[in-house]
Amino acid sequence: MDDNDVVVTGLGAITPLGADVGSLWTGMIEGRSGVRSISDALIPGLELPVTIAAPMPVSPADLLDPIEAKRLDRSQQAALVAAREAWSDAGTPEVESSRLAVVIGTGIGGVLTLLGEDHVLQRFGARRVSPRTVPMLMTNGAAAALSIEFGAKAGTYTPVSACASGAEAIAAGARLIRAGEADVVIAGGTEAAITAITLAAFAQIGALSKRGDPEFASRPFDRDRDGFVLGEGAGVMVLERADRASARGKRARIVLNGAGITSDAFHLTSPHPQGEGQSNAMKAALRQAGLHGGDIRHVNCHATGTATGDLAEARSIRQTLGPSPVLTAPKASLGHLVGAGGAVEAIVTVLSMRNELIPPTRNLENVSPEIDLDIVTGSARSGPIEAAITNSFGFGGQNVSLLFTMR
Repeated sequence: MDDNDVVVTGLGAITPLGADVGSLWTGMIEGRSGVRSISDALIPGLELPVTIAAPMPVSPADLLDPIEAKRLDRSQQAALVAAREAWSDAGTPEVESSRLAVVIGTGIGGVLTLLGEDHVLQRFGARRVSPRTVPMLMTNGAAAALSIEFGAKAGTYTPVSACASGAEAIAAGARLIRAGEADVVIAGGTEAAITAITLAAFAQIGALSKRGDPEFASRPFDRDRDGFVLGEGAGVMVLERADRASARGKRARIVLNGAGITSDAFHLTSPHPQGEGQSNAMKAALRQAGLHGGDIRHVNCHATGTATGDLAEARSIRQTLGPSPVLTAPKASLGHLVGAGGAVEAIVTVLSMRNELIPPTRNLENVSPEIDLDIVTGSARSGPIEAAITNSFGFGGQNVSLLFTMR
């Protein structure tokens, strides 16, 4: 391992499958679903075309001190829960505050606070609006909260790139370390935006699945796929210089060896039909890592379950990496965690490599005939994974590919 490598030393998550990384991994391997009906949580009498989602089964507020939880939006609470787990998993590194940075991406930020306090304003007047509203709704609130929690003074950053935000945050964290601006970075993504307005808005553009049975709604790569399921949660990694991790006795086997960030410049909500920008992101990650397409054993796919999106990604993978990589699509179990999705799925990728086990894709009963790739279904597939890519693609044509290797 090169001393300048960026290694993964800690993982933390709260997802629709549970309140920690262990629950996430067990749920993925067992092919569980975190999707359920949320009609009882919506406004009574409000008619929505979609009333299923993938919420966190445990409120992050219940895992925090009541006073600190009250000061944070739900998305910020989730980020703090995941970051504390990641920091503990990393062995609570001793690092100078001036050498520790935070990068936490999000797609929307504190929308629950915004909607809630607007309701208070309309019903009770301006004097009843919480003085904590602005820090709770601002997009950089989660990153700021973590910088205070861990005393990070080497910079606090908030990538906002829709569904690519969490992956972009991890890529940015690696850049900070390689540039010598930080030795340790807390990086990831968070989102808590399951609301009536987001469900209605995504449904209006035909992005959400309208399937009746929640557990079978999210169907990436399936012939009968009809859209994604909105989810929530947070995923956080601790990234570190390899020599620093070794010096403190932390054995880190996974290297973040490459990251590619590109843009389609094509359409606000649809990917390039041939996956051009997505392919370019994977190629950029390969160049940075000094690898070729044939070196990649596994791809953790963005695969949301939309007709055009899954097909574009499949085309980009085949033309960039060939037919040999083994694929999985976590959103069938997790739903789409928007700004947290890329970070949580990067964690799943790292766990797949550590455990030499690729989780199955739920609900994939009939692979769409245009998608001629090797996708794990039914049960997990075992085998060594020396190099893997995880893809995250967002509205606005924003593409991020992260490439991890074993060392």
